[in-house]
Amino acid sequence: MGLFDFLKSEKKKQEAARKAAGRASADYAATYADAVDATRAAAERMAAAAPPKAAPGPPKAAAPQRAAAAGRPPYTPTPSSAAHKAVPAAPAREPGPGAGAGRRTYTVRKGDTLMLIARRELGNEARWRELYALNRGVVGTDPHLVHPGQVLTLPR
Repeated sequence: MGLFDFLKSEKKKQEAARKAAGRASADYAATYADAVDATRAAAERMAAAAPPKAAPGPPKAAAPQRAAAAGRPPYTPTPSSAAHKAVPAAPAREPGPGAGAGRRTYTVRKGDTLMLIARRELGNEARWRELYALNRGVVGTDPHLVHPGQVLTLPR
């Protein structure tokens, strides 16, 4: 068998495979057309049996008036409510004389990363972003690149 005969036989095999695939997809569609029709009919029956939807009305901006009309004041969150318990607020510090003198600093050592510094000095490695935001001028644009000898200011 020559090279051209081989190529012709390969071409015939590919055409036969395409025809078989076309028949398979036609058989698939014929086999599952009944299932598709049955599903569509079931969906239509369910939609017909469902109660009709109410037409959208004007926006309900009268909720505070209803609460006041019922003899209750509208809800106002308090510091002890659940919405405020999720994120505790830090106590406000009053700046006094020499407020900058109380700042803690850290000198970067070989092998340090912002995450390691945050874990070691701040107690939580997730605070590395806070550390970076405070020292962006020292660190530069790449937070993953800190050099030994850089002096970082630690957040309170």
